[in-house]
Amino acid sequence: MEAELVQLATAGATVLVQQMVGDGWERARTRIARFFAARSGADEQAVGAELDAARDELVRAEQGGDGEIADEARAEARVEWRARMRRSLLADPESAADLRAILDELTGEPDTPPQPALVVHNTISGGSNHGLFIQTGTIGEVRQTGGPRP
Repeated sequence: MEAELVQLATAGATVLVQQMVGDGWERARTRIARFFAARSGADEQAVGAELDAARDELVRAEQGGDGEIADEARAEARVEWRARMRRSLLADPESAADLRAILDELTGEPDTPPQPALVVHNTISGGSNHGLFIQTGTIGEVRQTGGPRP
């Protein structure tokens, strides 16, 4: 059980650090601060301030232009928040479900199964003088296989 909680803490810290330098910071900050505050009795704003301070360090390291320093700052933040998450989870193992839900929300991986792909077929009839027709929905990844064409 402890190994599973440590693994979850590692995943949590990784997602948190990614969110610190990403666009979803405010949502992540709110959710993680609430998670820690509920388990430690600390003030949610105080936890949020700690998260903001860690984020500020990461942003400064990222903006410094030295990739090695930025990598080191991310690694240090992951270690720090992993340890805090691990301690919280070990003190309250039932909170693992809450942390998993937060991580699913932040990474966009809901517990619901994926929806089947929508397939559309169109037929144009009545002669060959129609011109060009293009229909599209959501275009995901486009791959060219087989090398350049003549």
